[in-house]
Amino acid sequence: MADDGSKESKTVWPMPKFHFQVKWGEKEMAFQEVSGLDIEAQPIEYRAGNSPVFSTIKMPGLIKTGNVTMKKGVYKSDNAFWDWFDQIKMNTIKRISVVINLLDEEGKPIMTWTLANAWPTKITGTDLKSDGNEVAIESIEIAHEGLTIATS
Repeated sequence: MADDGSKESKTVWPMPKFHFQVKWGEKEMAFQEVSGLDIEAQPIEYRAGNSPVFSTIKMPGLIKTGNVTMKKGVYKSDNAFWDWFDQIKMNTIKRISVVINLLDEEGKPIMTWTLANAWPTKITGTDLKSDGNEVAIESIEIAHEGLTIATS
C-alpha cells in the first residue's frame, strides 16, 4: 500500500501561496494577487580617514519598504478602490491598517503581514480588448508606514 504522507511532519513541506486573505480595516476583500511585501535595511558606507584599510565598512541604515500592489477582478458596482482614492484631499487621506494572511488548509493564518497607515498611491484600471477572452482586472498600489511580519 502506498504511503499517503499522513505520518510526515507538518513542517516538511513549504506552504502554497494561493490561499490567502486580505483585510482592509474591518472589511475583508478578495484579491487575485498581492505583491511587494518586501523590507530592506539601506546600507550606510563609512570609512574613517585614519583607517589602515582602504575601503569602507557597511552598516545598517534606514529601513525601507516598497509599495504593495494588489490585483482583483472588476465587479459590477464595486468602487472600493476609487472611493478610497477619492478621499485624498490636500495631504490628508484616510489611512487604514491592511492585514494579509497566508492561510493553511483549514483556513487558519500561519503567516501575517500587517501594513501600518496604508493609503492608495495609484489605481490602474483594466485594459480593454474587443477580441480578448480574459477577466477584467484592476490593481491598486498602496504606500504604508511600516511592515510587520508574524508567524503562527
